[in-house]
Amino acid sequence: MMLPPLSEQDLFSTITSHVTGGSHAFSLHKSLLAREHVYNVWLSVFLLLLMEAQVLRRFYETIYVFNYSPSARMHIFGYLSGLFFYTAAPLSLCCTYAPEVFDFAKNLVAEFIMKRKDRMSRPEFNIWMFVVPFLRLRWYAWIGAVIFFWGWVHQYRCHEILGSLREKTEKLEEYVIPYDDWFKYVSSPHYSAGIVIYGGLLVASGGADLSLWLLFAFVVANLVLAAAETQRWCLHKFDDYPPNRYAIFPFVY
Repeated sequence: MMLPPLSEQDLFSTITSHVTGGSHAFSLHKSLLAREHVYNVWLSVFLLLLMEAQVLRRFYETIYVFNYSPSARMHIFGYLSGLFFYTAAPLSLCCTYAPEVFDFAKNLVAEFIMKRKDRMSRPEFNIWMFVVPFLRLRWYAWIGAVIFFWGWVHQYRCHEILGSLREKTEKLEEYVIPYDDWFKYVSSPHYSAGIVIYGGLLVASGGADLSLWLLFAFVVANLVLAAAETQRWCLHKFDDYPPNRYAIFPFVY
């Protein structure tokens, strides 16, 4: 018996039918559980797309935004830490949902074995098949995305400001106090924006994933320590450094 044509309104139900093999022997509980698994897979894809936007923007900044001094060097530990972080961070966004992906694929294989290949449904390609699942994400996913892009935009602006400072100096090794955007409030606004970015990912995930909480805690601890060191350096380096400028959290620290 052929499955009915795919409709946009019933996309999740159709995918769930694939997971359960379309058999009436499965209970409603199984069907609802499979639906939740499919939702979690799409949510993980959504989080990975947000992370990809962050990684690509950082890559662009490295090439076109920052004006590094010819004598600038990075410690090997910092280099390896960066590689580890940008490998581990995307994995932490989807590691909890890996079993759902495995179960989804396993049930599709089981359905293929149980049915002849020519009897499996073949819905025509439709871009809405990939758009509708994102539109059906829950409210916290979109609130998290708004928070993410708020931090994303400000981090880019702050990096642009830092990259333009070298153009204002006659000597490559000379330092200038940055102003504008979040630099009006804190010494390391690009770190503040980084915390906002990963906080947005945490909100978008729903906050139920322990690995994301650990990732967020690592980001906060690492950036707060770095901001504190930057604050001490700025106060020591510049006699006219704004005394009311905080380290990383406006009006707090």
